[in-house]
Amino acid sequence: MNRLATGKTVNSFDRALDRVSRGERVVLRRGRKPVAVVVPIEDLKRLQELEDLDDARESTKRLADPREKRIPYKVIRKQVGLS
Repeated sequence: MNRLATGKTVNSFDRALDRVSRGERVVLRRGRKPVAVVVPIEDLKRLQELEDLDDARESTKRLADPREKRIPYKVIRKQVGLS
């Protein structure tokens, strides 16, 4: 995985994006501290798929547990300001 200091020029960032477009991952650093990663879009899609799968597993587990408290849909809509 390549590393790029965030204080470098836009030209360096363009080179980093070129590397990412070829499938590499680039760590952005502030000083010596890693602060972010730029990844190919395929990696992001895979990460989202894995998160969705994890959410589905957790939902299935909770729905199967009779001790889990059910919250009615109308209550949730009201809590988030959609009613």
